Amino acid sequence: MRISARADYAVRAALQLAASRDEAPLKAEAIADAQEIPHKFLEGILNDMRRGGLVLSQRGGNGGYRLARPAASITIADVIRTVDGPLVSVRGVRPPDLSYTGPAQSLLPLWIALRSNVREILEGVSLADVASAQLPADVSALTDTPGAWTNP
Repeated sequence: MRISARADYAVRAALQLAASRDEAPLKAEAIADAQEIPHKFLEGILNDMRRGGLVLSQRGGNGGYRLARPAASITIADVIRTVDGPLVSVRGVRPPDLSYTGPAQSLLPLWIALRSNVREILEGVSLADVASAQLPADVSALTDTPGAWTNP
């Protein structure tokens, strides 16, 4: 599975908004600078997040962006789906809509199991969890597996 730059930037921007203790909206430039995200690219992402109901925007000198709901009610999956679409697809098709024949038939349940696990993790972690460095115990436990990140 590959996390796109767009999804990574969207999650980082949402986390910057979640961590904002100030009630004032954050300007896109401030988010871009804080997270080292190209400003023009971030503007497009924030617009998608606004259309998706994750952020609110306010125009004017005191304008900017803020989360549309509490950070605890927005999952990482919500953010990724808003900017990239389905969490897991094969050739742009969701696994339940695929069919295989012969020795490849068992690929379908494999792709469905992969999708299920990705959804379980990303839907189970909120922006508040990540922003507070308090990942759910079951997610943290997965990082303790030897070679979880270093093996190909």
